Amino acid sequence: MSRRPAPVLRFRRRRKAPRWGNALLVAAPLAAFALVFLWDGPPAGLAAAVELPGDDVPGMAAAAGPGDSESARFDICSGRGRVTCVVDGDTIWYRGEKIRIADIDTPEVSRPDCAREAALGDKATLRMRALLNAGAFSLEPVDRDRDRYGRLLRTVTRDGASLGAVLVDEGLAEEWGGARLEWC
Repeated sequence: MSRRPAPVLRFRRRRKAPRWGNALLVAAPLAAFALVFLWDGPPAGLAAAVELPGDDVPGMAAAAGPGDSESARFDICSGRGRVTCVVDGDTIWYRGEKIRIADIDTPEVSRPDCAREAALGDKATLRMRALLNAGAFSLEPVDRDRDRYGRLLRTVTRDGASLGAVLVDEGLAEEWGGARLEWC
């Protein structure tokens, strides 16, 4: 008598669908809320409690003068949605407006002519970010409102002293003389 093997039962495994949908239902509204809430930087009370590296600013007192009414949390600009950030040592975005700091010229970071200019440009950018984040400041108008590129022209001061002059004193900028300087 021959014995037949028992039939092999084959079960199909059910594939579980990824549960990304549930995560997106929670993450998307939170991200939208954070974007709106932190658009110009954290609120003043929260910003004071959070310190970023480079926010201790030697050579520039953080105490604001009586006329210093502007303040925000600045980061380095990236991407397209620029609202409040530092482009380079002499150009910033503040509340959606591009501003050229009128009293200084700093090395280029977007298209430097040499490695020295790139390194100095990066240092000037980080230093301007630290100076702006150190406390309230003022944006002082100059002889004309805008440059040929449509940027607002302003001098940035704290307690009457130019933040650009700090960069000049540290060798990261030159006083604006009407023409771009060679940094190589």
